[in-house]
Amino acid sequence: MTFARRIVSEGLGTAFLLAVVVGSGIMAERLAGGNVALALLANAIATGAGLVALILMFGTISGAHFNPVVTLSEAWQKNMPRAEVLPYIAVQVAGAFAGVAAAHLMFGDPVFFASEHVRTGPAQWWSEFVATFGLIAVIIGCSRSRPSVTPFAVAAYITAAYWFTSSTSFANPAVTLARSATNTFAGIRPLDAPGFIAAQLLGAAVATLVFCWLYPAAPVGATVAGTVAPGDFAAPSTNKTEHSHG
Repeated sequence: MTFARRIVSEGLGTAFLLAVVVGSGIMAERLAGGNVALALLANAIATGAGLVALILMFGTISGAHFNPVVTLSEAWQKNMPRAEVLPYIAVQVAGAFAGVAAAHLMFGDPVFFASEHVRTGPAQWWSEFVATFGLIAVIIGCSRSRPSVTPFAVAAYITAAYWFTSSTSFANPAVTLARSATNTFAGIRPLDAPGFIAAQLLGAAVATLVFCWLYPAAPVGATVAGTVAPGDFAAPSTNKTEHSHG
């Protein structure tokens, strides 16, 4: 798969992910009648369902990272060329902001407006560490043991993490930055974003160390950019070519 296709895949996938997260948050808040628990439940279910679809859609092209910490972890594991890391992260961030803008336009809101939703303090930073640690753990564990279930495991984990973490599990620096530009249910104050991102980077680094030790390295070519198996969702004739290991 060409580099251009992988980059476009990452940008589109991240844009759709943010459109799902922010759009479902807006819809949930408007329809829940002030019931925050109901709004969060709707937001979590939509996000989990969207993630399955997006990973299945883009997984065999780019690996469907949609997340800078996933990209950094996969490069650390030598599952992708290091030269592709910065382009991946750049299109993830750009795609995330594009997804926020798309969601706002669908609901008649300004294209961007800074969030006033306070999310800060040790409990939320620890939550982001735990959420991101768990996300990387799921990706490494599943991709090295049963790669065909990785899309479903990631989506299930994120759906659960919306509820068991006090931060509602951002677990993604691109998502965090973009959600600072939406003063809706899914938002985070720009002032609070750096604390979340620092915790996410640390959680990802620790999880990569621990789970690379727990699971032996997968054979070269076993997965696409460290996530899904190239043959799981591709036509048989393309099984031997659709991978992007460096």
